[in-house]
Amino acid sequence: MLRWALIFFVISLIAGVFGFTGVAQGARSIAKVLFFIAIALFMIFVIVAVSIGSSF
Repeated sequence: MLRWALIFFVISLIAGVFGFTGVAQGARSIAKVLFFIAIALFMIFVIVAVSIGSSF
């Protein structure tokens, strides 16, 4: 998921350089959403791993 966020971030940078502001804003917002989803999933997995590890 972070890979897709990075891809959309690069697309937004390239679109911004060439002046396609609508495309850049769209790709930036997609990258931001994917980044926060990836961070949330990471935190959930860390919490689950810690709780499973402490139960043994």
